[in-house]
Amino acid sequence: MSTSPTRRATSAVVLTIATVFAGMLGPLQSLVNGHLGTALGDGHAAALVSFGTGLVLMLIIVLARARTRTAFFRLPGQLVRGEIPRWNFFAGLCGAVIVLSEGVTVGFLGVAIFQTSLISGMVISGVVCDRLGIGVPFKQAMSAPRVAGAILAICATVLVVSPNWSAPHMIALAIMPFVGGLLAGWQPAGNSEIGLLSGSMFISITWNFLIGFVALGLVYVVRMATAGAHFALPGTWWMYFGGPLGLLSIALMALLVRGLGLLLLGLASTAGQLIGSLLLEIVAPAAGSSLHLVTVLGAGVALAAAAIAMIPSRHTAEPAVLAQPAEVHRG
Repeated sequence: MSTSPTRRATSAVVLTIATVFAGMLGPLQSLVNGHLGTALGDGHAAALVSFGTGLVLMLIIVLARARTRTAFFRLPGQLVRGEIPRWNFFAGLCGAVIVLSEGVTVGFLGVAIFQTSLISGMVISGVVCDRLGIGVPFKQAMSAPRVAGAILAICATVLVVSPNWSAPHMIALAIMPFVGGLLAGWQPAGNSEIGLLSGSMFISITWNFLIGFVALGLVYVVRMATAGAHFALPGTWWMYFGGPLGLLSIALMALLVRGLGLLLLGLASTAGQLIGSLLLEIVAPAAGSSLHLVTVLGAGVALAAAAIAMIPSRHTAEPAVLAQPAEVHRG
């Protein structure tokens, strides 16, 4: 029996609202990791804790079943043999950069500026990766709407950092999530290839967390040996929830995409990220900061940039490098 148009429309509205709320988990994760970085006095240590909690949870899930356990332990050999391009195995480094920037910058910038800078970088990265055919079945031409979306993304970043022109260090901090967003374009492609190779996106996500955790850990060991850094765990229970919040967001998006499709899912989740970041900025502002009108305008411009950049353009005749896009995985 076919579903009535009214029921389909109602279902789409419900799923869209659910996706907006799922998108709000991103700013909440940023807030937790930002407070964690402030509490530990070290954003690098905060990123380790966030990735570590996410990794532990994913290992429990993956190692509990024989099939996924076997496929997971097969990955190192597949890396050595080069069964897929080796750079795909290191996509977790992008998530490490994003989570590191959360721990370092959110306590100073606030969630709204962080999320807007991050999303702006991701919009530009998405336009470029679509043109190069990274993570998509077909290369997409650099159309006028997509170029306009990329330009708007840059404008959004300029808007949100404009109240801090007199504080160069704040602008430098805002560049970190922007760069993280730029790097995020190829991460879903790499994670997707690992998922196809292993036969499970659970394994891909676990590998993503493992690579990010190992990279952050190695650099931290060097800091301990050369700069006397000391690792400590937070004493507040909710500061361990950064990684689990990221996992919950990934799980919800994977469920919701079946009912909404990628385009509407992307728009609704971006709206949720920006709305959530503004609400958190009002409820829990960063120390010494306040919510400026240009920050709100910048968030709106970033949402418009995402919407415009998602407008499909014509496929080029050139084949794509990779296929099957997946979510950006943060720790």
